[in-house]
This record gives sequence, C-alpha cells and structure tokens, in this order.
Amino acid sequence: MKDILEQLEARRTVARAGGGEKRVAAQHAKGKLTARERIELLLDEGSFEEFDMFVAHRCTDFGMEAERPPGDGVVTGWGTVNGRMVYVFAQDFTVFGGSVSETHGAKICKIMDMAIQNGAPVIGINDSGGARIQEGVGSLAAYGEVFQRNVLASGVVPQISLIMGPCAGGAVYSPAMTDFIFMVKDSSYMFVTGPDVVKTVTNEQVTAEELGGAGTHTRKSSVADGAYENDVEALAETRRLIDFLPLNNREKAPVRPFFDDPARVEMSLDSLVPDNPNQPYDMKELIAKVADEGDFFELQKDFAANIITGFIRLEGQSVGVVANQPMVLAGCLDIDSSRKAARFVRFCDAFEIPILTLVDVPGFLPGTGQEYGGVIKHGAKLLFAYAEATVPKVTVLTRKTYGGAYVVMSSKHLRGDFNYAWPTAEVAVMGAKGAVEILYRSELGEPEKIAQRVKDYEDRFANPFVAAEKGFIDEVIMPHSTRRRVARAFAALRSKKLANPWKKHDNIPL
Repeated sequence: MKDILEQLEARRTVARAGGGEKRVAAQHAKGKLTARERIELLLDEGSFEEFDMFVAHRCTDFGMEAERPPGDGVVTGWGTVNGRMVYVFAQDFTVFGGSVSETHGAKICKIMDMAIQNGAPVIGINDSGGARIQEGVGSLAAYGEVFQRNVLASGVVPQISLIMGPCAGGAVYSPAMTDFIFMVKDSSYMFVTGPDVVKTVTNEQVTAEELGGAGTHTRKSSVADGAYENDVEALAETRRLIDFLPLNNREKAPVRPFFDDPARVEMSLDSLVPDNPNQPYDMKELIAKVADEGDFFELQKDFAANIITGFIRLEGQSVGVVANQPMVLAGCLDIDSSRKAARFVRFCDAFEIPILTLVDVPGFLPGTGQEYGGVIKHGAKLLFAYAEATVPKVTVLTRKTYGGAYVVMSSKHLRGDFNYAWPTAEVAVMGAKGAVEILYRSELGEPEKIAQRVKDYEDRFANPFVAAEKGFIDEVIMPHSTRRRVARAFAALRSKKLANPWKKHDNIPL
C-alpha cells in the first residue's frame, strides 16, 4: 500500500513540475507566472480541485510518443472565488508551448460541460503557441469542440478569458465568444495571422505588439475589456469582477455587505452640470456619487470613451451602468460606442443584472465616416439591446437628450421602468439652433429675429417638462437626491417579471 501511495505522490510531483525547471525559469524571466501559480492566485487558498492531472496525448507522429508529459499542457479543475464556485483552465506554456492537442482540448471541454451542467462561471487562462502541428486536423477538431461549448455556455454561465501570453490563429475565437477578455500589457497578444504572414501577404511591417498587443485591443479593436500591468493585477481584478456576477442565468448576482446610506445626499451634484450648455463635465463623478462606497468596475475604459460601461452596487446589489460621457465627442453616440454599450446591455440582460442609464446625448455623430461605416446598423444594435432587455431599467437624464439618441438610451418607449430627469435636462427632437433654422428658414437673413426665435424655442423645449407632461418622464428629481431615488427605484423593481414573446432567438442587426 505504501509503495502505491508513494508512486501516486511521485506522479503528482512530475505533473506539477510542468515542463521542468528550465522552462519554468524561462516563463518567469518573461515576467509571466506558470499556469499553476496563476490558478493559485485566482482562487481562494486551498480551494483548487484538479481534474485530469495524468492525461497524456496520444500522438505517435514525428517522434511525439517519446515525450508524453502528464497534463498535456493545460491545468483544469474547479475552486472558489470568495467562497463561490468557478471552473478554470490554464494553459501551461512550459509544456509544448501550451499548444492544443486533441486531449488538451478534451480536458477543457470536460470542465466547460461541467460548468454548464452545474451552473458556475468558466475562467480560461490562455497562454498557448496555438494548434499542435504534429496532430494536424485532430488539433483543429479540439478547437472546434471548445468553440461549440463557448456558444452553448453563452448566456448560461459567465465566461471570462485571461490572455496571459500568445493567443493566435484559430485560438482567438474561443476568447472572442466569451463575455469578458482581459490582457496583460507587454506579455500577451491576440491575432488571427501573425506579423510574418501579414508581411508576406500584404507587405505591411508590424510588430506583434502593434498588431495584437493589449494596447491595440483595448484602444482600437475593442476585442479586450481591460489591460493590466502584470499577471497578478489581472488575476486580482478578475476576482473583483466575479464578485459582481451571478454564478449562472438562473441565479441573482451576490448581495454584498454595504456601509453606505442608500439615502445619502450629494449636494455637489446640484452644480455638476455647467451653466454653459456646451461645456463638458465628467459623468464618472455622478457614477461614483451614486455607487455604494464610490466603487465602480469600469469595462473597455480606453475604447469609445464617449460612453461608459461597468458595474456598481446599490444597497449591496450589482447594477450595470451605461452612461454618456460629455468629456469625449460631447457624449455623442457613434458606431463604436453603440457596439460597446449594446454588448454590455445584452450581457446584463442575459444574467438578470439591472441596468442604470445616465443620459447626456446631443445625438448621433454626423459625418461620412459614420454613415459609410454603417452607423444605422450599429446604432440599431444599442436600440435593439435596450428594447429586448427585460431586466429592471432605471434612466436618469442629466442634460441634452435630443432626437433618435433620446429614444435609444433606455427611454420610456423602450420599456424603461423608472425614467427620471434633472431640472437641467433638455428633451427635444433637436437642438434649438438647428430646429429654428428649419422652422424659420425664411428669416435666416435676420440675425436678431433668429436669436429671439432660438430663445423662444429654448424656453419652450429646453427643459424636461414637455416630456414630463406627456408621461415620458416619471419624475423631475433634484440632482442631490439621485442616489436615493435610483436606489429606491431598483428596490421597487426587485420582483419585476417581464417576458418577451416566444422565439427561437432574435435576429439582432449584427
């Protein structure tokens, strides 16, 4: 008996060693942690239960039968984050460069199946050289099996991808189908074709970092939701994100203890909106002053900054926030901001997370670039997302809400539950100057008359009361009482029940 126990421990030691001391040292030299170190930091201490530690590949081509390391380049299992169950897989770059084989893929599929069955999030840590070439199409089949599970898990359990090294070729499509992607600056990259192929085919000279680094994907492509300085920070922020999310689509998000008065009054908000209607202000100040303890987990901070997305808590409960940012492009909606916000709204709706929308939007960004880029279809994505959402929706209009953009931003007409406006709000079909130039075209040569017409139009329409008279605004509230009013609104909506007509699925304007 003793021999068998010793044999087991010896096998475990070999498996835990990964690719051996030399390769582990090389991994550390790049500023990267090993797969097991990452799992250790991500999960609660001592909570990790490993699966398939002794699985080995079955390839016999190209001399592969001579090297069959246990685990086959990926560590899989489950554990807890702040006491709540999650499934995790971490590719081990020290074993065959973390490349995906048939058995490597099967290990990932096994825990994804369990996650769907048992209703817990999946966290994938990607650090891989791609498909294992020695296995040919068997490796591609493994990718396909993982992709299928990404699709089946979508909207059932939260899926989070951490890119902590290379992720190239077909491998990028698995993270792309997950809910959130975090990258590590200077040590991770994602692209479908690498710099060498790009140079051969298009003659473009580009580095891996420029082509698919964390900066590229958080600022330009919007593929990633956040980029962090190192593995440790990325893992800590992932733990923080998981705290905002439910385990699955049938459970509510966790309620955390809070130490902030729901009725807290913020007198500074009464002067947040400047007297000059063209002067910007920072919408993040309002978000921080509404949130419990000012805690805000922002997503896609560096992309389409004219709209803000992220999570706060109100009375300890998770709330998704979508807010126009007047500091960038005057808060206009455009292609990028519409896509960014639509995806976030659909995530919140899929997982029953209530949505708070803070609105200051002068309209959609004009220009040929936007029209040629399909702003009609992209703007419709955000409209569609809000209209199909059945979760509690509370909207606060702070300043400009003009034209179609007013309707799109969770208006009463798209089944907003509570629609509040500050006294500074202007709900109108368009700005006063533009409206007057259309209504009084014959008087355009008389500046004094036009100025008076603009003033008259502003007096009549540059306020929230016309909309309030029609019931499109439920209440005009004092800015300083926003936290109290919003918190009470969400409390009143906790038992909301709303269902859309039966359908196999919708056909969002992609």
